[in-house]
Amino acid sequence: MEKNLIVRGAPQEFECRVGAWDALGEHLERRGVKRVLVIHGGVSWEKARRFFPDLTGVDAIFEPYGGECSFEERDRMVALAETANVDAIIGVGGGKIADLAKAVAVYLAMPVVILPTLAATCAAWTPLSVMYDARGEMLQYDIFARSNALVLLDPMVILDSPIELMVAGIGDTLAKWYEADVIISQLAERSVEIDISHYTAKLCRDILLESSAAALEAMRDGKLSEAFVKVVETNIMVGGMVGGFGDDYGRTSGAHSIHDALTVLDATHHLLHGNKVAYGVFVQLMIEGRPDEIVALTPFYQELGLPTCLHDMGLDGLSDAELVRVAERATAEDETIHLMPGVITIATVLGAIKGLEILMAEVRVR
Repeated sequence: MEKNLIVRGAPQEFECRVGAWDALGEHLERRGVKRVLVIHGGVSWEKARRFFPDLTGVDAIFEPYGGECSFEERDRMVALAETANVDAIIGVGGGKIADLAKAVAVYLAMPVVILPTLAATCAAWTPLSVMYDARGEMLQYDIFARSNALVLLDPMVILDSPIELMVAGIGDTLAKWYEADVIISQLAERSVEIDISHYTAKLCRDILLESSAAALEAMRDGKLSEAFVKVVETNIMVGGMVGGFGDDYGRTSGAHSIHDALTVLDATHHLLHGNKVAYGVFVQLMIEGRPDEIVALTPFYQELGLPTCLHDMGLDGLSDAELVRVAERATAEDETIHLMPGVITIATVLGAIKGLEILMAEVRVR
């Protein structure tokens, strides 16, 4: 049987509907919340603030975040929250703002409410924060013992978000299947929790392959559709359930290790998280010896604009020394790439990265 597994399946409450944010005041009142710190972004807040409701009977302090989910930024927000004597934290924005709000709330032992403005990750759903340094290099995952108190998802807010971030979210969520399956398929026996994780991972893949193109068309047209809402909920809710039920068996393996490794290079910091993860899926599949699966997925990647190789990300000029740094970080002792079968070394990752460039150059010629 598998090792100890803790289920963190869902927020305490989740609501997805047009106008969901309008109920924020009622939700806070039910919880006895009187003062809140609202952590928000810059550009995203300018677009989202028209959806943010007036909070009658609740004092709100609004504070933009500094651009990174770092320990320094967490401590700054903690000091603000303590000075203002708030009793809940609200995060309005994308993944880094959600992660920052969760980190602040857990530090202060108070509830956190997430109002996502993007469907680029499952951060709104999951009780964990990915911590970075001020430069943007990923440091660690912090998994929390308390669920998010409330997630209010309004599809109209997401409809107004940048389409490239939705695409990145699709790339990040598609990885759930490949990263969970390579771990779970090694198990001789599976608990019910593991079966749920595996099922939701497959659901991510199936929904995204079927509905992503129509969802993105709806975004371009600025019109809600069933396909659009399905993909939004898949990126945020279904994706979050994979790790929520699977714990270490459903969270990350090869693709995210490649993502984490790429963050050591300044040249990658402008690239979206989900795009780097989508590239990491192809590197993982090369390590697994599954080039046929890469070729089968390539039309989907190309239709959406997801990167298939370093060339697609403008990184084909990386030196051998830089690629070695990436491979070293990807195979660090605590990286989840080691949850994959076999012994994975620096040479394994280097070979996969270089082999993928060759494979995709051949695919482009066909």
